[in-house]
Amino acid sequence: MSLTYAQFVASIANLLVVPTADAGFQQALPNIIDDAELRLYRELDLENTIVRDASTQAATNARTFNLPTSIGTYVVTDEINIITPAGTSNPELGTRNALTPISKEALDMLWPSVSGSTVPVYFAKVTQTTVIFGPWPDQAYQVEVVGTQRPAPLSASNVTTLLSWYFPDVFVAASMVFAAGYQKNYGQGVDDPKMAVTWESHLQELLKSAQTEEQRKKFNQAGWSSKQPAPSATPPRT
Repeated sequence: MSLTYAQFVASIANLLVVPTADAGFQQALPNIIDDAELRLYRELDLENTIVRDASTQAATNARTFNLPTSIGTYVVTDEINIITPAGTSNPELGTRNALTPISKEALDMLWPSVSGSTVPVYFAKVTQTTVIFGPWPDQAYQVEVVGTQRPAPLSASNVTTLLSWYFPDVFVAASMVFAAGYQKNYGQGVDDPKMAVTWESHLQELLKSAQTEEQRKKFNQAGWSSKQPAPSATPPRT
């Protein structure tokens, strides 16, 4: 079943056999959530964490472009599209010109200056939040960025998340791996030395099925299919 924040807290407290109001548990709770969420977002690469943002323009005759932050901060940049003609703010009303990622060194060599500025064709990452274009843009083109962002964490003010709603079993299991540390159940000199290991083993089994389902959503299964893998099907169905 899907979990709200209150239900998640009650579930974890029940599994740890501590009161939900316990001061130590309440102090550890944000770290438990943070550890589980970051791990799952990284390992599962969820489709619903991919965001499109076309709220920012390139600067005329300037190759440096700061990724937009109106929706959130990009962790991974998958695509950058230049929208033509210049002045078109809605990508659906213009033409998307997909840029090809290459190295910063290549752009420095091929387009070392503003000379020959036109519609960019390539981009290179410089920092987590900055890219450069080549050729340099000759007009203030709208830029659409597609990539992965981190959703807001589960909390008392954000009572449901992608993980708590669609992956509650995986979320609870991942949380319990870190929560074993809160109870100091790591290593041989503890009351339950296998607690973290058991939860980690359970989590790995859940991750396999979650990853399979997520790849089906993206048509990344065998034969670029959305179908459940069928071991007995030869060749794999498409």
